[in-house]
Amino acid sequence: MNEAVALPRLLEAMAPWRMRGVEVIVVDGGSRDATAELARGHCDQVLVQSPGRACQMNAGARAARGAVLLFLHADTHLPEDAVEAIRSAVGPGADLDRRLWGRFDVRIVGRPRMLPVIAWCMNRRSRWTGIATGDQAIFVRREAFEAVGGFPEQPLMEDIELSRRLRRLGPPACLRGPAETSGRRWESRGVWRTILLMWSLRWAYWRGSSPEDLARRYR
Repeated sequence: MNEAVALPRLLEAMAPWRMRGVEVIVVDGGSRDATAELARGHCDQVLVQSPGRACQMNAGARAARGAVLLFLHADTHLPEDAVEAIRSAVGPGADLDRRLWGRFDVRIVGRPRMLPVIAWCMNRRSRWTGIATGDQAIFVRREAFEAVGGFPEQPLMEDIELSRRLRRLGPPACLRGPAETSGRRWESRGVWRTILLMWSLRWAYWRGSSPEDLARRYR
């Protein structure tokens, strides 16, 4: 939503993927800028959906034709070999060791010196817990995604809840990548303030607070 600045660079980077047969779908949440218009002609479909990451990603999944789904934020870039890495990890084949879902290690791009430390903690926590965040570019086999009902259409923590459900089917494939994601959230809100906010929200979620209450605190 309102990603007219970031999206063209991402779609340009994904052009070689499309040449190798990867379907690219952009789901816009009702942007007030030129996001949707800029995407047309540089992807396979542009969908317009009511705002909300969960419902937007579910809409993209319903429209997609592939056996493996990748959910990529507009400010996140993957390495050039990401398609091959994902296919090796969860793609169809006879290898019984292949996982049903996974995510990438993340590198946060920005000016604050704490960002590499935050990324390291995110990656270690994800490996220990089997829980992924949306910044880590979650990918999943379609049958597993449908088996857990897709993203729960809640206003916050949809990535955490999807991970919890998928983890019951099996552990994630943790690819080193990395996925490079923007540190703009930490820069605009302050590093320590954002860290404390996110940890308090996750703790409250684990304790049973509703996603609606947490979304109001996040805003």
